[in-house]
Amino acid sequence: MKRVLFIAHHRLDRSPGQRYRFEQYFNWFKENGIQCELSNLLDEEDDKNLYAPRNYWNKFKIALNSYRKRQNDLRRIKEFDLVVIYREALITRGTSFERKVAKSGIPMMFDFDDAIWVKDMSEGNKWLSFLKSSDKIQRILPLCKHITAGNEYLAEFARKYNNNVTVVPSTIDCNKYVPDEHYDNNGKVTIGWVGSHTTVKHFELVTNVYKNLLAKYGDKIQFKVIGDPIYENAELGIKGLPWDNAKEVDLFNSIDIGVMPLEEDPWTKGKCGMKGLLYMSVGKPAVMSAVGMNTDIIDHGVNGFIPVGEDEWFKVLSDLIENPDLRKKIGHAGRDTVLNEYSFEVLKWKMLDIYAKVLKIETPAAPALVDSGSPQTDESSLNVGIPELVQS
Repeated sequence: MKRVLFIAHHRLDRSPGQRYRFEQYFNWFKENGIQCELSNLLDEEDDKNLYAPRNYWNKFKIALNSYRKRQNDLRRIKEFDLVVIYREALITRGTSFERKVAKSGIPMMFDFDDAIWVKDMSEGNKWLSFLKSSDKIQRILPLCKHITAGNEYLAEFARKYNNNVTVVPSTIDCNKYVPDEHYDNNGKVTIGWVGSHTTVKHFELVTNVYKNLLAKYGDKIQFKVIGDPIYENAELGIKGLPWDNAKEVDLFNSIDIGVMPLEEDPWTKGKCGMKGLLYMSVGKPAVMSAVGMNTDIIDHGVNGFIPVGEDEWFKVLSDLIENPDLRKKIGHAGRDTVLNEYSFEVLKWKMLDIYAKVLKIETPAAPALVDSGSPQTDESSLNVGIPELVQS
């Protein structure tokens, strides 16, 4: 049994990014001779302190404890056959941990799903920006045996520093994320957004559109913001709802239309479209800004929408509000896209192949590629073939 140490910030099942990038593969890897262990920096109490405003002394203690935890990892590094770093080992600008792992001779992989070379910090932690280094990732990438990136934009950046780069989209367990077509919102068409208090600014990018929709449709529609319980918008009748891991699928099913507005900048170009994919996974039509990977995921008017400008946003949302058959048609097509291109069942073979090659072990051959000539609509006949590794 090969042993892999995953280095990340958050505890198991705390961070959606970690879950969609690697945690959900742990059991699959174990079935194929790869034992995985997560070493996280932050516990539940650390989360509260790190993301709250000020709290300077507690944040200093978190940084100090982080160094101790990583020193413990280094002391036992020889117990593992591979080290995988998700985004960064420490929350500060240094790369001493990564350099020491590389020097140990244990192969190291790096995985990222955001443009982390761009500074994008929460309001509560902007005063800590001096601890961040814009060239940190550039110093880590050359040390790695292999790199997995969430989309081609990120992979293109990584290839400037390392030739061994594979694009692996964040994946969804479609046996868990399933549509509930009987969900009732008291007859109101619900336009929903799911995110956190640090990203709710994106929801507000098309506020004028929301206001115009409310003026047109009145109490036939409602808006729902999930993930930021302190968010309020009296004009739109919104009181934010908290995120609940135990009810995550229900939360996504509780909306009729999912929105993902984004402004285009160096940070958002690196986004992997996860919010939209999750809407699509439960059969909800996704309306997303034409930014970054969103344009790869969505075929406008076929499996979702990528409107440009407020007039288009208003028209697309109006059409979806007025036409339940259109919502159903686009929702089904969106789920098919996730099943065939972004699901765990499809991408688990690609992930296993990457890790097996780095670890130099044999694994079972993937099932033959299903070529139907058209998008799969039968969930029992998923395409589970292994795509060829995308390397430069």
